[in-house]
Amino acid sequence: MFTGGCNLTCPFCHNPGLVLDPGSFPDYPIDQLLADLQKRSSFIDGVVISGGEPTLDAGLPAFLRQLKQLGLQIKLDTNGLLPQVIEALLDEKLIDYLAIDIKTTPERYSELHTRPVSRDGLLRSIELAKTATIEAEFRTTCVPCLVSDAEIEQLGELLQGAHLWVLQQFVPEHSLEQEWQEFDSYPKEKLENFARTAEGFVERVLLRGI
Repeated sequence: MFTGGCNLTCPFCHNPGLVLDPGSFPDYPIDQLLADLQKRSSFIDGVVISGGEPTLDAGLPAFLRQLKQLGLQIKLDTNGLLPQVIEALLDEKLIDYLAIDIKTTPERYSELHTRPVSRDGLLRSIELAKTATIEAEFRTTCVPCLVSDAEIEQLGELLQGAHLWVLQQFVPEHSLEQEWQEFDSYPKEKLENFARTAEGFVERVLLRGI
């Protein structure tokens, strides 16, 4: 399930319509959605809430409560910039799996938006995920101009002791910024090198998209 709107405009975002023009997508009526999920309850165990950025939606907690009433497990995909929302959801036990995108080093986050981005929220969310009692993962899309050996080292220090760090391949085709659609991805061997470095910092490293 996707929510519209975001507090970043990452040039490599693969859901640009949800970020730049969320109003162009029709809303799916919640009552109908819940009814559809109820009909499929015999073979659907859970749902993923993604975006855009779901934590911007003031109605998110109430919606998650309704999903929980259906007995569904919930995974939340977030950029981690609103830790107060994440903390409240964790406290209320409304999510079962937390995935935080780590785009690049926190100092470079202002490169991902049209105005400065504070690193404080992200740092708080990282600590929340590292200490959470539910499953959590950190996920980094390895965009060549944002993630290099130096960034992997710095991020590794930041994520030290985390359970899972996923490194995934950059797919330029649907990037928000048109010029980024022409960028090259890293070869498989480079991502494997990143993974070997990352393994020195976290319990488990996964590669996706290669």
